[in-house]
Amino acid sequence: MIEKEFGLLDVVEMKKAHPCGVNRWKIIRMGMDVRIKCEGCDHSVMLPRREFARKMKKVLVKHEE
Repeated sequence: MIEKEFGLLDVVEMKKAHPCGVNRWKIIRMGMDVRIKCEGCDHSVMLPRREFARKMKKVLVKHEE
């Protein structure tokens, strides 16, 4: 399986949209789990890294360091 490239503070698109209607999420914490925050309503969700990588569609905005 191809490893998806994502990093802290990247904005990503998930396969399913959030109930608020927005499909832009910002990665706010990385480790064994990944915490993402909805750009529309600021709701945050924590997912295991494998599950997050499976549900992520693509990186929309790469964070510049």
